[in-house]
Amino acid sequence: MRTLVSFIINSVLLGVGLAMDAFSVSIANGLSAPDMSRSMRMIIPLTFAVFQFLMPMIGWFCVRCVAEAFVSFQRAIPWIALALLLFIGGKMLIEGISGGDTEHTDTVLKPGALLMQGVATSIDALSVGFTTAEYHASQALAASLIIGGVTFVICFVGLRIGRRVGTRLAGRASILGGVILIGIGIEIFITGIT
Repeated sequence: MRTLVSFIINSVLLGVGLAMDAFSVSIANGLSAPDMSRSMRMIIPLTFAVFQFLMPMIGWFCVRCVAEAFVSFQRAIPWIALALLLFIGGKMLIEGISGGDTEHTDTVLKPGALLMQGVATSIDALSVGFTTAEYHASQALAASLIIGGVTFVICFVGLRIGRRVGTRLAGRASILGGVILIGIGIEIFITGIT
């Protein structure tokens, strides 16, 4: 019983740590599109939750099956996250400066943009597979489900915060959202290469 409680607590804490980048991006999305539909308010956190669930499982699988190839790929993770978030954040920044907020609302809500955000904010979770390598498949699955659930809740809250602040910022929301995404990309890059 004690080890089960410890397992759950560790998984929740891991989920909280991994979800912080997705939380920040959710705030940026809420800032940029405060008038999004109810379905999008569920799809955005669900997208981040799915990626945060999948990446540790993929990492676990890679460590178990293809460890050597994964080690060489791991060096590219900070570069990939930086490139994706610079691209999305730069686009938001340019659209915000040029006054294209309505266009940006559509851009944020497009599936391609959400997928890029999901990958960029969860790619570091691949390395969680190293910490769960000794888990059985059922334990790795349970930990990943907890991480995904925690991410969903955190991103849902982040989106609500961003939407509330976004309605107050009006035309400046895209600029702030772009700056946040670029900052997250730089932070992931710096912590990933050190």
